[in-house]
Amino acid sequence: MRKRDLNILSDLTRFRCMTRDDIIALHFEGLRNPITCCNTVLKRLRRDGYIEVNTTQQPYIYFPSPAPIKKESAKIPHFLKIVEFYKSLMKFELSSQFIVEPKYGKGYMEPDAFMIWKRAPFFVEIQRSVYSEKVMNEKFMRYASYYLSNEWQQESWQPTEKKIFPKIILITDTRYNLPRHSGVQFFQVQDIKQFLGFAAKTREQTADSKNKNEIKINIG
Repeated sequence: MRKRDLNILSDLTRFRCMTRDDIIALHFEGLRNPITCCNTVLKRLRRDGYIEVNTTQQPYIYFPSPAPIKKESAKIPHFLKIVEFYKSLMKFELSSQFIVEPKYGKGYMEPDAFMIWKRAPFFVEIQRSVYSEKVMNEKFMRYASYYLSNEWQQESWQPTEKKIFPKIILITDTRYNLPRHSGVQFFQVQDIKQFLGFAAKTREQTADSKNKNEIKINIG
C-alpha cells in the first residue's frame, strides 16, 4: 500500500469520518487534478475494503473499515467540525500532535481534541450548540479537577524542565461567563485566526508592561 493511502486511512481513523474535500485538502493539495486523483484513490480503497462510504449524504462521507460510528450518526457533523478546525490550523502551521477526543478518566474533561501547535499544548473545545451556564460551569470544573490532580504533569509530551497545563481554546459564537482559576485558562474565540490575533495582542501588552517596569527601575 502506498504511503498516501496509509496516511488517508490514518486520518480517517483519527477523525472517524471525512468528506472527499477534507481528504483532498489534507492529501491531494498541489496536484494538477486533485479531484480526479482523490476520486481514483478512494474508489480503489473502497473496492479493496479499506474504507466505507455513506452515499446518501452530499458530499459523501467516508469512514475507515470497519466504521467506528454509524453512517447516520448524529455525531458526524461534530467530527467534521473537528476536521474543519484541523484544516484551519494548517493555514498557519502544522500541529506536531493532534488527538481527537482523548480520554483522561472519570470526572475529568472530555475535550474534542488535544494538540501541540506552535510548540505549545492546547485542549480544544468546538461548541456547535449553545449551552446553559450550568453546563459550561460543569465543563470548567472538570478542567479544574484535572489541573488539581497533577496527573497532567505525567504526560509524555511534557518538557522535563517545567510542566505546562494546556490552555483551552473554546471555538464558539457565544460568549460564556466562565469562572476564574489561576491554573485553567480559556480562550473564547470564533476561529483560530481570532485566537492568533488575541495572542499577538496579549504579547504586545506584556512587552509594553515589561518595558514600562524597566523604565521605572532605570529612573529610580
